[in-house]
Amino acid sequence: MAIERITQPEPDEVEAKEEVTLRPKDFKNYIGQDRLKKNLQLAIDAAKKRGEPIDHVLLFGPPGLGKTTMAHVIANEMGSALRVTSGPAIERAGDLASMLTNLQDGDILFIDEIHRLNRSIEEILYSAMEDFKLDIMIGKGPSAKSLRLDLPKFTIIGATTRTGSLAAPLRDRFGIQHRLEFYSEPQVAQIIKRASEILDVKIDDKAAEHLAKRSRLTPRIANRLLKRVRDYADVNGDGFIDGVISHKAMEMLEIDELGLDPADRKILQTIIENYQTRPVGLDTISALTGDEKITIEDFFEPYLMQIGLLERTPRGRKVTEKAYKHLKKDFPSSHKDTKQEKLL
Repeated sequence: MAIERITQPEPDEVEAKEEVTLRPKDFKNYIGQDRLKKNLQLAIDAAKKRGEPIDHVLLFGPPGLGKTTMAHVIANEMGSALRVTSGPAIERAGDLASMLTNLQDGDILFIDEIHRLNRSIEEILYSAMEDFKLDIMIGKGPSAKSLRLDLPKFTIIGATTRTGSLAAPLRDRFGIQHRLEFYSEPQVAQIIKRASEILDVKIDDKAAEHLAKRSRLTPRIANRLLKRVRDYADVNGDGFIDGVISHKAMEMLEIDELGLDPADRKILQTIIENYQTRPVGLDTISALTGDEKITIEDFFEPYLMQIGLLERTPRGRKVTEKAYKHLKKDFPSSHKDTKQEKLL
């Protein structure tokens, strides 16, 4: 479900097209994810030395961290053609068969949201990924025949935000599996500076650092905030973004110093007002806020948990003392006493 928030990590159609100009094309210009880049560079160098395609790659992690960008970088570093599709776009087995048979040796097929593939289509991928063979059925009923086609030596790069939703046999066929982590504030500030040069936006270091603090450690959100602040600077100033302009723009957008927007604060306040520090189930949170469970799990929870405002327990979600402080609310004294007794 798409939700209209300035801090949502998923792009809309227009933004997805604009992102292409901001994407780095090689590891040198790809900021952050150093461990991932190091491992992928080794795999790419080894594959090129052997004259083989790189092993199948699975990239997973929260949205907006650069999975699609990394797929393009891998293709460029390999010198391979990249074909792009998504799980929901492959509706029938024939769609997948058409894509695979049109690939050339060394080509890369990038499947975004691979966890949304139909199970019957996943099964076709098993032999395609492992043996480079495609099993298709011709005809129906008693006269149906099975036909096995040879496929070129290709690589599949899959991207997903929900790796647990992938069938185990499909997940196991990816020889390279990596999680993309949230970025650090200095890395996001670097990304903002790089994007500002591409967009021809003038911004000083203080403003870049300020936006980085409010970007939820996510490049896509950082680039989006840069564009909104650019609009503010063009209308309310001379186009130059300094610390004062960035602060005023964030106040107008109601994004606080931790990058929380009104929707994030609503979830935390709702839990505090109704349950205080007691755990609460996802169904209950969904009913109280009016948001779908999948929206809460995919769009709200990852970042709130990353910065320590929300924690997940076997009995449900709980807000932390840090969340109380951020919202300027008094932490229940009874809970403080309980914590001290446990320490003693």
